[in-house]
Amino acid sequence: MITATIDFLQQLLAMDDRVFLLFNGLNSSYFDALMMMLTGKFIWVPLYVSIAVALFMSRRPAAALLLIVGVGVVIALTDYSISACIRPYFSRLRPSNPDNPVSVLGHVVDGYRGGDYGFPSCHAANSFAFAVFISLVARHRLFSWFIFIWAVIHSYTRLYLGVHYPGDLIVGMLYGSFVAWMLYMLVKRLLLRKQLFAYPDIRYSSWMRMPWSWPVVTGSATVVVAAIVAVFV
Repeated sequence: MITATIDFLQQLLAMDDRVFLLFNGLNSSYFDALMMMLTGKFIWVPLYVSIAVALFMSRRPAAALLLIVGVGVVIALTDYSISACIRPYFSRLRPSNPDNPVSVLGHVVDGYRGGDYGFPSCHAANSFAFAVFISLVARHRLFSWFIFIWAVIHSYTRLYLGVHYPGDLIVGMLYGSFVAWMLYMLVKRLLLRKQLFAYPDIRYSSWMRMPWSWPVVTGSATVVVAAIVAVFV
């Protein structure tokens, strides 16, 4: 039984290597520049600001503030638990780590290799934790589609840049989504107890949901601008 389990894990890791090299090998100088921009944190500040504005326009101020705090707690908890607990326990080297044999076959952009360990991916966990939590809050179909596509793109940049395996991303995605769902249910219960979960005025509920279209515009514009700038980098 133990031998079969070990063999299965070895086959799984070998498959992770093959899938990583397949996707990481699809590169060009243009996408090198684009992915380096899209993987950053500050480039998405306009998106985050527009989401915060949408929260305040669609909820009472006290509820919006508590939800923003909830987003911060979700990301902080996800990020800390992975970096301080999960990664040191599994100690799986990033594919870009020079001590990993696969690193000589992978594509690394501008010498960027990340830290030592990469399982699971904080980028994927944080992105999907944010996407799950805020989509449950918004309950807006267009915004939900957009924010999950954003999370996928944000996660994929880590695979392209060679700092994460596909398995790192998948486990990070599942872990971040679970943490976000659990904390959302907790925050929702707290808001319901304080009678803050409803829209400010039910007569304007349809109009008040319109602000969730603006993060879609802001995020899409960010990608378009990055795609244009990458041509000249």
